[in-house]
Amino acid sequence: MAEKVNYDNYLKVSELLSLQESLSEPKAHDELLFITIHQAYELWFKQILFEMDAACVAIKAGAAYDATRIFQRILKIEGILVPQIHILETMSPRDFLSFRKILNPASGFQSVQFRQVEFLSGMKSQESLDSMDRFDLDTTKLHQRFNEPSIREVFYEALQTAGYDVAIPTDNTNPEGDDLDRTLETLKTIYEFPEKHYKWYALAEALVSHDQNLLLWRFHHVRVVERLIGSKMGTGGSAGVKYLESTLSKRAYPMLWFARGMLTDDLYGTIRGHTTD
Repeated sequence: MAEKVNYDNYLKVSELLSLQESLSEPKAHDELLFITIHQAYELWFKQILFEMDAACVAIKAGAAYDATRIFQRILKIEGILVPQIHILETMSPRDFLSFRKILNPASGFQSVQFRQVEFLSGMKSQESLDSMDRFDLDTTKLHQRFNEPSIREVFYEALQTAGYDVAIPTDNTNPEGDDLDRTLETLKTIYEFPEKHYKWYALAEALVSHDQNLLLWRFHHVRVVERLIGSKMGTGGSAGVKYLESTLSKRAYPMLWFARGMLTDDLYGTIRGHTTD
């Protein structure tokens, strides 16, 4: 007879609660908190990737509404990732240093799932891939993400299929010359008249919000790390805070950010049939 389903065995609570294994001896009080927070992140990254894959399928099918709806869930999840990291600030620098040495050479830099989120968003680089390959990690899925079209590429392909005059960016690069000019002009039109292009405008804004959430998470991560270890090297061999700050310039959808700056200041009054003072 099959086991009767209950809360514990459906969610595998017993197995889940056995996964927080402290390595410090004697056990450091704050190590459990450190493990729990990072394991929770990995679970949320798994869910975000699941939803991003579904959104990618929807965009490929031209179903902009469905993709936007899925991204609303992604954005809600990302909205809890920033405050979650600040729980670590309840540790004093001394508390963290009581077990930090056992983490070497492990580092949050080695999160394969977070790198997948970046790659699937469109922030790919051979350097990042090579860096991950230097660690004793299973990067098979990351290589797959690197070679597959990102959501950034799929978004512009869908716009093109829908009749918009855009060029398709690849990996971490943007179109150049005339291709860039006509793509930006098209995006500007979408932003000038969102009511006429609403489903694509709404999706574009969801992508920008996703990009912004990743940026906010990086920024808050930097500040928390700086508060705990100051200018120390990272446990994974990186430059610590200095390295983390270098990631704050990353953008998955730079053309969407740039296009809004092309709108004229008197546009609102012009569209509404009157001029503004």
